[in-house]
Amino acid sequence: MKVYIGADHRGYKLKEKLKKFLQGKGYDVEDLGNLRYDQNDDYTDYARFVAETVAERGNDTRGVLICGSGVGVEITANKFKNVRCGLVFNVKQAVLAKRHDDTNVIAIASDFISAWKAKRIVKKWLETEFDGKENHKRRLDKIRTFESRWNIFR
Repeated sequence: MKVYIGADHRGYKLKEKLKKFLQGKGYDVEDLGNLRYDQNDDYTDYARFVAETVAERGNDTRGVLICGSGVGVEITANKFKNVRCGLVFNVKQAVLAKRHDDTNVIAIASDFISAWKAKRIVKKWLETEFDGKENHKRRLDKIRTFESRWNIFR
């Protein structure tokens, strides 16, 4: 599985720690930026890079996005067709985000989550599979319908 990771200046330090952690666990990680600390960068750019890449490359890819609140990267990522990004604050929420909603991108809030906790969250999320239950599939089908009907940018 390929993991794409991106963060703005507020998430930069956490991104660097998560990247090393995931590589140490054997994941193929590609850093889509920012590649250096820049207090004037915009979270939207890195969220776009990760979301576009996950959307284009498909099922065997995941994305990890980090900004101060996690909200900005989550909103941006969810503008891309076939991206399901969830803002996650604990391991149980990460498991449910994958198991029930088949998220392929996760958003982390660097201002509220320690590196230790972020590592646990992302590791568990990557290990979790979508459960494929009929009610969960039905809901995802509805989301796909919304995407195709209402977003002229997709």
